Amino acid sequence: MTSETSLHPVIAAVTDRIRKRSASLRSAYLARIDALRKRPRGVDRLGCANVAHAVAGASANEKLRIVAEKAPNIGIVTSYNDILSAHQPYEGYPALIRETAMKLGASAQVAGGVPAMCDGVTQGYAGMELSLFSRDTIAMSTAIALTHDTFDAALLLGICDKIVPGLLIGALHFGHLPCVFVPAGPMGSGLSNSAKAKVREQAAQGLVGRAELLQAEQAAYHSPGTCTFYGTANSNQMLLEAMGLHVPGAAFVPPNTPLRKALTEDAVSRVLALRQRELPIGHQVDERCIVNAMIALLATGGSTNHLIHWVAVARAAGILIDWTDFSELSGVIPLLARVYPNGAADVNQFQAAGGPAFVIRELVQAGLMHGDAPTVDADGMAASGRLPLLDEAGALHWQELPAASGDETVLRGVLSPFSVTGGLKLLSGNLGRSVIKVSAVPEDRHIIEAPAVVFDSQEALLEAFKNGLLERDLIAVVRFQGPHANGMPELHKLTPPLAVLQGKGFQVALVTDGRMSGASGKVPAAIHVSPEALAGGPLGKVRDGDLLRLDAVAGTLEALVPAEEWAARVPAQRGDALAELHAHDLGRELFAGMRRNVRTAEEGACTWL
Repeated sequence: MTSETSLHPVIAAVTDRIRKRSASLRSAYLARIDALRKRPRGVDRLGCANVAHAVAGASANEKLRIVAEKAPNIGIVTSYNDILSAHQPYEGYPALIRETAMKLGASAQVAGGVPAMCDGVTQGYAGMELSLFSRDTIAMSTAIALTHDTFDAALLLGICDKIVPGLLIGALHFGHLPCVFVPAGPMGSGLSNSAKAKVREQAAQGLVGRAELLQAEQAAYHSPGTCTFYGTANSNQMLLEAMGLHVPGAAFVPPNTPLRKALTEDAVSRVLALRQRELPIGHQVDERCIVNAMIALLATGGSTNHLIHWVAVARAAGILIDWTDFSELSGVIPLLARVYPNGAADVNQFQAAGGPAFVIRELVQAGLMHGDAPTVDADGMAASGRLPLLDEAGALHWQELPAASGDETVLRGVLSPFSVTGGLKLLSGNLGRSVIKVSAVPEDRHIIEAPAVVFDSQEALLEAFKNGLLERDLIAVVRFQGPHANGMPELHKLTPPLAVLQGKGFQVALVTDGRMSGASGKVPAAIHVSPEALAGGPLGKVRDGDLLRLDAVAGTLEALVPAEEWAARVPAQRGDALAELHAHDLGRELFAGMRRNVRTAEEGACTWL
């Protein structure tokens, strides 16, 4: 924040409320990590046999550096696998990081790997029911990697949906360590997202076959790197930039380029500098940092998944946030970006127009972001508003952005935003609390009033569509999709048929206790409804034909049923066959404890509290 710009009073008030609400929890958290920081370094503290095990696989030079020279030792936690395009580029990162660390007088070891699954592969299938819980599994895997307790700092290699929040939650439980996230960048632009969506809708209507659909999908998803729409994976990267956990400007630089290599090397020097600055991640991720992430999400119309994930991230740092905080911030944060599904552009076009650096600079200078929050750069948030470049000699440096956006159809300044309010809206009423991504929905669809058609599974809705039973105005209620029921899967397979119905002129919306995330398209969707149906939530009271009203202007979600009748209704129960399906096969049994113990969506769907 510039000295002449004061912080917006609503942002100041929300931050102060979060600080006061979290005071006891945060204080206890900081006391614990500060006690850990006072211990002798790992290889000096551990027994000789423990140390020998920890360096047995290292080279002679590395052993000398770690044990005798007492040089800093960096732990690498990686999500590398080669089934995920986003994580495939990480294959060679450990060697590059080790080489760079040695040049800088340090050492680096791969502390461990974390699982990384792809919602694009599992969408609509059993694996998607394990997706949300993979976040906490990743957090635990991060803890297992770092619990060898021989490291002075950590580099975290991860990008996609649950991977970044999981790594961050795990790292915050080792909050005494300085940490830097190391991204790998997006794939090149392929078939446009709008063209891909059109083919999907044609396939849903039977107008094209599997061969044409597969050809379109492979043209869209075609090379290493993240998918190019602005879903949860790329929203992750935007939020990490706003939190100052990346080397500034690292988010959307393509894989396998000289600039990407230079940024990865620079991450090593940054994490060593954090150690010298005595800025561990547990202190860096404070209330200002969390609020900056929330603001970045709203200003760019990012994934609704973060209304779950960042509640859990904050909780890991001893900070308590809720959906009301998001809603109040959304009322004053302008929407500065139009990236698919909020617009036609992809993240490469977003980056070319100025990217995260432009957004952060605009928000900080306008007093709409905490400019004094600590970051991995000693210059703080000011550095996050600059672009990284290589000079003619191949040296990495940063330059100031032009005053104007490179493309006003994609990215705008705070004085001419796409909307004066943020991209997310809290809905509440007799159907519970939920959220809607209004930035993806045209204004003429912000209010939908129509009869309910109730389904207990997404398969039942797809079957009804296939049989021509949904050719009318409707609000589809898909329940028993919450974290207790089946792990709260994403329901993206519902987007094409609902979009087809909407395209035919019908008033259509979706209400569910499941997830829809950042690729939800232009169909109004009230998602994350809490309490969920399996926990006795009001979605269980909805009956076919009930008139429902989704009002994203007023922020309400109501069943227009007489109050006495509504109060007297007994919620529907999940059928035995559906319960059996949710409990067994393809790994579901292993997550039974998580389904049993999980907190609500608004509490971050945490399984570890």
